[in-house]
Amino acid sequence: MSTPAHEHWTDLTVRRPNDVRTITGRPVSLSWQVEKRAAHIDRLMNRTLPADFPDPVERGDAGDVLAVLALSESMRRDLTARRAGDIREALLLGATWTEIAAAIDSTPDEARAILRDWTERQHWLHQREVERGEGRPLGSDADRHAAVLALIELADDESMAAGA
Repeated sequence: MSTPAHEHWTDLTVRRPNDVRTITGRPVSLSWQVEKRAAHIDRLMNRTLPADFPDPVERGDAGDVLAVLALSESMRRDLTARRAGDIREALLLGATWTEIAAAIDSTPDEARAILRDWTERQHWLHQREVERGEGRPLGSDADRHAAVLALIELADDESMAAGA
């Protein structure tokens, strides 16, 4: 199934991470980015085929490599931006800091630092939005901020399920 947004994305030339936007200027889903990146990589892989390869193939060029680099950076940024929220969700669903640390190849304290930094930025954003008089402020209000700080205080092998 194709939509106008997907068709726009498929036809879009990507050369910089900031090119990764939908027709409305919103971020593009990771699955669409992976799909586009794979198409560029396929063309680049076709460069390794012999010149007399019997089937018609599209061979990659510098534009394909630039697109792969730009898409890789965009995906890295998107995944990094999601990481703290994923850590929070894992804790809420019963994972421990030890399990989370193993999943992201870090220590429990490093994982806590990721979540702490994120919740402080979310709380600051909310306070700024309230000061500006925004109707529906973004970020984390005081209650949500406190709830995340409580998650950070869980012991390495303690889960929310144990405290619930």
